[in-house]
Amino acid sequence: MGLPAVKPATYDDILALPERLVGEIIRGVLHTHPRPAPKHARAYSSLGVKLGGPFDHGMHGPGGWWILDEPELHLGADVLVPDLAGWKRARMPKLPDAAWFELAPDWICEILSPSTAKVDRAEKLPLYAHNGVAHCWLVDPDLKTLEVFENRDGNWLLLSVLENDASVSQPPFDAIAFGLASLWAE
Repeated sequence: MGLPAVKPATYDDILALPERLVGEIIRGVLHTHPRPAPKHARAYSSLGVKLGGPFDHGMHGPGGWWILDEPELHLGADVLVPDLAGWKRARMPKLPDAAWFELAPDWICEILSPSTAKVDRAEKLPLYAHNGVAHCWLVDPDLKTLEVFENRDGNWLLLSVLENDASVSQPPFDAIAFGLASLWAE
């Protein structure tokens, strides 16, 4: 006798989660993880500040982007929550009225932690590429690294790996530069 069929996760499963958990549906499977630890939160908050001023608000930079923390993406049947995401305003002139986004971002950033790195890399990255996300950054606060990827025909091409206090001026945000060490909690 075979195993019983597993019912695919639904958005109601996410809504039923305790507030301390982040839920995502990846290929019908509910994945949960706790809210980020301080090192993790520091990295994405700092990166949001570094990119938000020049790209979202146009302060000392070109503007033209929406940069958001933990947006909920509804990409087909998948519900993903990257740590940061950005949309060019030319593609998305105004923010949606719904609490989620159905338009894939132009850029995503995942802050890796021991509990999320495998899902971020093996499960979410292929879905981001498949849905047309053009750029991806993976930040590892433990290793103090930034990996920069570009989507080429549905496959990720690694453009650069930066570490420690390298100067960051990488696509799609190569109009500015900042020190990578500004993301690390010290």
